[in-house]
Amino acid sequence: MTSSPRAKSVHSERAVLVGVLRGAAAEAPDPLDEIRGLAESAGALVAAELTQRRDAPDQTTYLGKGKVAELSALVAHHDADVVIFDNDLSPAQTRNLERELKVKVLDRSEVILDIFASRARTYEARLAVELAQLEYSLPRLKRMWTHLSRLKMGIGMRGPGEKQLEVDRRLVEKRIHDLRQELAAIHGRKERQVAARQDHMTVSLVGYTNAGKSTLLNRLTGSDELAEDKLFATLDTRTRRWKLDGWGPVLLSDTVGFIRDLPHRLIASFRATLEETRAADLLLHVADASSPLVDDQIAAVNAVLVELGVEAKDTLLVLNKVDALDDRLRLAALLDRHPHAVPISARSGLGIPELVRTVSDCLGRGFHDVDVRTSPANGRLLAWLSAHGEVLSRRFDDDAVIVHCRIPAALLGRITADEAEVVPHARSSTGAAPGSPSPALPHADSDGPS
Repeated sequence: MTSSPRAKSVHSERAVLVGVLRGAAAEAPDPLDEIRGLAESAGALVAAELTQRRDAPDQTTYLGKGKVAELSALVAHHDADVVIFDNDLSPAQTRNLERELKVKVLDRSEVILDIFASRARTYEARLAVELAQLEYSLPRLKRMWTHLSRLKMGIGMRGPGEKQLEVDRRLVEKRIHDLRQELAAIHGRKERQVAARQDHMTVSLVGYTNAGKSTLLNRLTGSDELAEDKLFATLDTRTRRWKLDGWGPVLLSDTVGFIRDLPHRLIASFRATLEETRAADLLLHVADASSPLVDDQIAAVNAVLVELGVEAKDTLLVLNKVDALDDRLRLAALLDRHPHAVPISARSGLGIPELVRTVSDCLGRGFHDVDVRTSPANGRLLAWLSAHGEVLSRRFDDDAVIVHCRIPAALLGRITADEAEVVPHARSSTGAAPGSPSPALPHADSDGPS
């Protein structure tokens, strides 16, 4: 028998990074920068790196034969414990590489799943990570049990017997089924929780991992949430009250960061966690302006938003970390490509007042901020206002109730002059409220609220 492998903690594993470069990735100044950050976030010590440019990966080992031999020499020279690919490998490719290299081989998805597993704090996040890991592992069970034959015969095991692989596959499939049911129940509760917040405007922070979303949440709300300079520091959605001028308390949510080639099973598993994104009135897409790959990162986030089905939502691009840009021409070029973006520094506060004004304008887009004066007995109208608009306050004046609300302009005309008086909400000392209409408001002559 061979000697047992030396015991190591995950924090002392020496890793060799490998990337097969195609398309735009081959032209990047540091193509392995992201997988290096992922490996370090997972606790590995990067000992060496290897890249190869190929139009298509090798079906057997992903790398060509010559590169596999070169990689084997690197592993031996640096006494590496693990090889990490910045690509997704098939189960067969992983098995063949481990046979050639005699060390553990991980692909990009497996490293991301490992980081998520180590950072998950809430019960919901742990379930989501476990589901994603099991779905990833199911087609790879075979390589874990190649050393086993059929179970021994005996009492209770008469008949043809059954491979251990088949037993484990059934156990994994049952666990996957149970996790999906439990997460579906959590998703239902989450939908009800988010729906219960309809009396507040909601804004959700989305963006690439480590773009500065948590720092921006702290800056805007005065909270003290964990904000670290590392990938996937936030896995669980955090919602805080943000006192936005002219709007009162707005709910601001910080969500898990996205990444290029984020495993689809993770997106599906974290669907409940991302419910705030699906229900938000406005998305703040936070991008790291100091990254040389900022345009690719913006595109990667947009692709995930499409997969979540929220690409049509009102979205404001926020270019963060502009204070880290030494060359101001880079910022000017970014703003040329994204003319409606707001440049800020969440850490220093640069550009935050402009961001606040822009968010206020975006929330007010398409809304009228009005006072509706009607009889307290007009329950149908009061219920309609609550269902179709945002009721901000109510006050009573003699025999009338005055409802201050924001309501979509398209629906405002359904309130007839017979049942209510509609006037623009009074200006505050700081100026007109966001979205305030001109003094002339439309009134329908036919049908009232239904």
